[in-house]
Amino acid sequence: MALGSSSSNIKVIPEAYQAMNQFKYEVATELGINPEYKSGYWGNISSRECGAVGGHMVRRMVAAAQQSLIGQGGTASFRGQFPPEPNQ
Repeated sequence: MALGSSSSNIKVIPEAYQAMNQFKYEVATELGINPEYKSGYWGNISSRECGAVGGHMVRRMVAAAQQSLIGQGGTASFRGQFPPEPNQ
């Protein structure tokens, strides 16, 4: 970070930070990433491996959201939530 600057990232839900951190370590373990990250320092892990962890986290979160929508019963259609387009 540049000298004199401060972080503007505010944790809106502090519990979510802890849960996401735990999820990150779980995914890294599943992918067989270099275990040096367990110390909390990710600096020795390649960008490719870090990106793989983030990518797999997103995939799993999207899949969970899709399952949640399916579990709400019925056809998840965004069309019904918006007024029809004028040219239809």
